[in-house]
Amino acid sequence: MSTLLFELPHRGRIKVLGEDRKRLLHAMTTNHIQQLEPGQGCYAFFLSAQGRIQSDVTILAQDDHLLLDLEPAQAKPIFVHLDKYIIADDVTLEDATEHQTTLALEGPGAKAILEKIGAPTPEARYASAPWAGRLVVNTTYTGAAESYHIYLSPLDAPILRETLEDAGAIPARDEQVETERILNGKPRYGVDIVDTNLTAETGLTHALHFSKGCYLGQEIVERVRSRGHVNKVLTRIEFEGEAPAGTITSQTTDPATNKTVALAYVRP
Repeated sequence: MSTLLFELPHRGRIKVLGEDRKRLLHAMTTNHIQQLEPGQGCYAFFLSAQGRIQSDVTILAQDDHLLLDLEPAQAKPIFVHLDKYIIADDVTLEDATEHQTTLALEGPGAKAILEKIGAPTPEARYASAPWAGRLVVNTTYTGAAESYHIYLSPLDAPILRETLEDAGAIPARDEQVETERILNGKPRYGVDIVDTNLTAETGLTHALHFSKGCYLGQEIVERVRSRGHVNKVLTRIEFEGEAPAGTITSQTTDPATNKTVALAYVRP
């Protein structure tokens, strides 16, 4: 796989400001937010009171705010969802969607390309570092092991894109990006995960912290965990010919083997 370069122009962005921002997000998501220091981050879910997944989110701790990165369709619902729970908290929400875009650099060589142009390369997954008015984040859309996203102004994006191409990045078409995502078994909210799913059905245990204390939907998460199983689990499968039993949510053809690769809910 080459180092793919592509833009994610419509990602939702919410800035959460105020002294109580960590406390609020800690109580509203499935991961541990209180312990995040500036430059650190995590992946989490927003749940309903019934434990169903309302959205996934990458949460990035900055000096004076938490930055939420969401699927495009989830930004407004989550903004309203959070705003409803701000009562006497020192928390302010700011929709930053229109002020930022994302250039994604994913695949082997991504780190070397960024180093070549003098950009930082945060080591830990979901870590971030400022760079000349931009933010470089160690995260992935396709599930590539080596990948970085650069948050920046839409006006700045064409200039940086050209610089990255000159340094060796290969512009990717939308279908290439989607193929890589499925081959890597990387689910996407709104496609592979929807608002009827339970957290245990996704297999994404890194979105959960099991000893953090109370949060919205926790009772259902713990009940399912104590029961020890669910009826279906999202799994990467590959096959030739007719699809095996299960509900397929995404599929593509592996160009290396000509087999069909899919994300599907199957019985565990």
